[in-house]
Amino acid sequence: MAEARINDVTALLLQWRGGNPAAMEKLLPRVYSELRRVARRHMGRERPDHPLQATGLVNEVYLRLVDIRRIQWQDRAHFFAVAARLMRRVLVDFARAHKNQKRGGALQHVTLDDNLPVSGNTPEDVIDIDRALQSLAVQYDRKAQVVELRFFGGLSVEETAEVLNISPETVMRDWKFAKNWLLRELSRTKSAAHDA
Repeated sequence: MAEARINDVTALLLQWRGGNPAAMEKLLPRVYSELRRVARRHMGRERPDHPLQATGLVNEVYLRLVDIRRIQWQDRAHFFAVAARLMRRVLVDFARAHKNQKRGGALQHVTLDDNLPVSGNTPEDVIDIDRALQSLAVQYDRKAQVVELRFFGGLSVEETAEVLNISPETVMRDWKFAKNWLLRELSRTKSAAHDA
């Protein structure tokens, strides 16, 4: 059953890529629950008064997906990788907008996973994480993709390996390296901001 659903999603993506707009309408109900699961995970890390809820985040991602014309969809994993990137962009855009409206706020504690503490989930912290991930991508693009897929996309090690066409062991090595790199980068950013 799960294999049939994966093949169905891939077939609809290929139809959509081929110019069939009805394929997107059929695709959304098949991927909605997975997108909501990932969105709930993201929103659980956001501040309680965040203007978006999981449904709003999925809706924002859907609107952006519908506007994408140039992507050569490959399969289900590729779709969720793109959705992960769009969720990241939506959350960063909201953080920037909130930061422009309101400065400050008490730092809270969130984690990229149970092993990587990152200070705060304020709009500034979301923006700092995005900047750090962009810096990581300049030097280590695949490692940044692993973080994006796992953290923002909610993909498992195996799903991440499938998307990037690498082994699960390589995903785990990249994940460990990237977590340490990001922790150092974020600590340095916070220290520089504190000293200024």
